Amino acid sequence: MSNTTALPASSPRPIGDLLREWRRHRRLSQLNLASGAEISTRHLSFMESGRAQPSRDMIVRLAEYLEIPLRERNQLLIAAGFAPAYRERTLADPALASVRDTMRLLLQGMEPYPALVVDRHWHLVDCNQATQRLLAGLPSQWLQPPINVLKLSLHPTGLAPRIRNLPVWRAHLLERLRRQIDATQDPELMTLLAELRSYPGEESAPSHINDAIAVPMELELGDAVLSMLSTTTVFGTPMDITLAELALEAFVPADAATAACLRQLAAG
Repeated sequence: MSNTTALPASSPRPIGDLLREWRRHRRLSQLNLASGAEISTRHLSFMESGRAQPSRDMIVRLAEYLEIPLRERNQLLIAAGFAPAYRERTLADPALASVRDTMRLLLQGMEPYPALVVDRHWHLVDCNQATQRLLAGLPSQWLQPPINVLKLSLHPTGLAPRIRNLPVWRAHLLERLRRQIDATQDPELMTLLAELRSYPGEESAPSHINDAIAVPMELELGDAVLSMLSTTTVFGTPMDITLAELALEAFVPADAATAACLRQLAAG
């Protein structure tokens, strides 16, 4: 299980303490990190102990090697007395109009297959009509924003009763969330994981799925069962926190019968 000790979102502690926490969280020795970042172990030790103050460029270099998310990199810079390096804007910002257009084109391009865009906490940002068709008939509480798609998927009043392979799909989603927590140390995601684990259901998937190439979601729709594989698309090398934390989740048919059924639904 992943280490789930949260790093403070806004910490008054010295930059050296935060660098040391991230290094230990990535399970690296000072020698490993110093070698990877091409600095001396002595200098890294001095920075972690507070005997030396890292430069802005040094913080960026260490953050890149440690694969620290952009939001948390800004926190390191602020702790060291520097201005944030990465901007954060709402998706409604006029400067991101082209991003919104691109997302809409991607969603429409996935028709008749379901696709949706989520933020870092798995809140629904946008979705296509194929997704809306699959959600039709759910209690209204699940169709009013903000919609958390993980809660929607696993809650007993959400999609869970319609997911035929719920234990497998639940284990798949929880493991994805654990990996995300391991990468970001986001306290809100830790709270989300705790809530999802409180829902009725098995904690681990059957052992036979370990040999599977991919895990499909088997969703009951009337008399049909749709078998769909999920794919994730993210923006490459973003310099904006908002873009870095968006992901497009698309569901493609795992068999010909599912493809035909989705096309028939789209035809209405």
